Amino acid sequence: MTQVNGIASSSLDPAAYDPIDHLNAIFSHPSTLSSVAKASRALRSYQHDLDNEITDVLSRQSISDVDSIQRIQSAKLELADLFQKIEGVRERALQTEQAITEMTADIKRLDNTKRNLTLSMTALKRLQMLTTAYEQLRGLSNARQYRECAQLLQAVIQLMAHFKSYRSIDQIATLSKNVADLQRELLEQVCEDFEVTFAKNEIPQRRGMLAEACLVMDALGDNARSRLITWYCNTQLREYRQVFRGNDEAGSLDNISRRYSWFKRMLKTYDDHHAAIFPVYWRVNEMLANAFCEATRDDFKSILSRSIRRADGPSLDVNLLLSCLQETLDFEHVLERRFVTNSRASIDTMISNDEKLPLFSHAISEAFEPYLSVWVEAQDRQLSTMIPKYRQQPLRPPDEEFSPQMVIPSSTELFHFYRLTLAQCAKLSTGGRLVELSKVFAKYLDQYAQQILLYHISERASGHTPSKTPSTEDVVLVLNTADYCYNTCTQLEEKIKSRIDETLKSTIDLQSQADAFMGIASAAVRGLVRKIEIEIEPCWKEMRNTGWSKLESVGDQSSYVAEMLRRIKTRTAEILAMLHKQQYARAFCDNLVESLANAYIANVVQCRPISEAGAEQ
Repeated sequence: MTQVNGIASSSLDPAAYDPIDHLNAIFSHPSTLSSVAKASRALRSYQHDLDNEITDVLSRQSISDVDSIQRIQSAKLELADLFQKIEGVRERALQTEQAITEMTADIKRLDNTKRNLTLSMTALKRLQMLTTAYEQLRGLSNARQYRECAQLLQAVIQLMAHFKSYRSIDQIATLSKNVADLQRELLEQVCEDFEVTFAKNEIPQRRGMLAEACLVMDALGDNARSRLITWYCNTQLREYRQVFRGNDEAGSLDNISRRYSWFKRMLKTYDDHHAAIFPVYWRVNEMLANAFCEATRDDFKSILSRSIRRADGPSLDVNLLLSCLQETLDFEHVLERRFVTNSRASIDTMISNDEKLPLFSHAISEAFEPYLSVWVEAQDRQLSTMIPKYRQQPLRPPDEEFSPQMVIPSSTELFHFYRLTLAQCAKLSTGGRLVELSKVFAKYLDQYAQQILLYHISERASGHTPSKTPSTEDVVLVLNTADYCYNTCTQLEEKIKSRIDETLKSTIDLQSQADAFMGIASAAVRGLVRKIEIEIEPCWKEMRNTGWSKLESVGDQSSYVAEMLRRIKTRTAEILAMLHKQQYARAFCDNLVESLANAYIANVVQCRPISEAGAEQ
């Protein structure tokens, strides 16, 4: 049935098939009812066809399922076979690796044997070389052929270093002991040769042998070299220690120049006769100078200590102490100049000049450091005599005319003395003594401010007169001097701090002294204002004596006003002409205005009672 009443059989295919709608479509008209039987046959035929098709599909599907199961089972069999083949490959690989290892084991054993044989041959060769070198070294040592000994000794020491791990072997231990014994014998032999040569004064004849012996000491190491240098220094300084013993007259401070002259001759002897013996890089002359400085420093410490402790007899002479210290500093400078520029030139090529430290600075003068308090006390005593002398001196020389820039000569003299003393002390010490000196400076700056400057601007009794007022020129001199001292005091503090040790800079403080001088400058300005006050006092007196309560009319300005203005202008012009610094001229004017205002108010109060006309006047 492909079509019923014009309706295709495909109309039965949709999933939302409605048979009522389909029947209505087939039998849409009463005339179509005649074809019911035909439609029924067509439907049964179509049903039969569908049953056949379903049966065919089921049959084909059943056959397809069997094939799939067969293919799956076949795949499993193939996978099992593949895994079996992989396992076989792995087993064959292990067998191959084992076979290769067995094949190369003999080669590895041969390599190890070859390496051990090479090491053994090298060790035996070195042992042979060491034994031969040892025998040759012993022969050269007996013949005192030191140049060849030095070269061979270095080789023996290097070869012996290879056998450190073999010392458990008796033969190696014996050879090591023999080499060590030979080194000690060489050391003693060289030292003996030096001692005999210097004792018999055969240096010119045996200088070459001794120079070669130094090469042996180099090969023996630092300890051997230090021993020889120490012996040489002690030998050369033996005479010095005997002649300049601290308890003898020759060892006293009076003969300090003889000590330094003796050592300068010693250095000349070294340069002329001994320098060719020792290698330059040993710096034997520098070591000799160090030993001399240490011995001399110890002697001076002992001498100075006894001088301080001695109850009877003269005390330590300050001038002698300074003279000795100055000679010592000069001597240290000579050593510094010689050894820094010569012996250290080769080893300092990689060091900047800023990093080079002095070798002999304070090497001997250090002994004087604790006793410089005696010198500081001497400066204290000298300053104590200067202050009274300055007080008795006139503020300016009689034959010198006044100028606005002039200062009191004693102030410049005092600071000149300070500068010289500071420079001298900085050469001697940059530590505690410089701190002590700064305190002495501060002490006498205070005294100068109070006993000299403030003294000359103070109104003081003079004979039968109640008080004496200083002249304007004197006050200006004190003002200029106070300003000079203030600035110089600050500079002095900075100068001391630049010279003193870094750790002591915080102990230097002259600020209170500088403030004192600034206070005196302010007092001097007030003294100049006082000059104006005294000058116009008659004008104020006239003002107070005027009968202000009796005035009936207001007239021109009062007579005392014109006189007061004239005196103020005249006196102020004179004073301002003497002030060369603007800051003090301004301070003078400010103080003068304040003083006039206060004086006017005070005098107005004393003029009471005042009439209305008087108040207007």
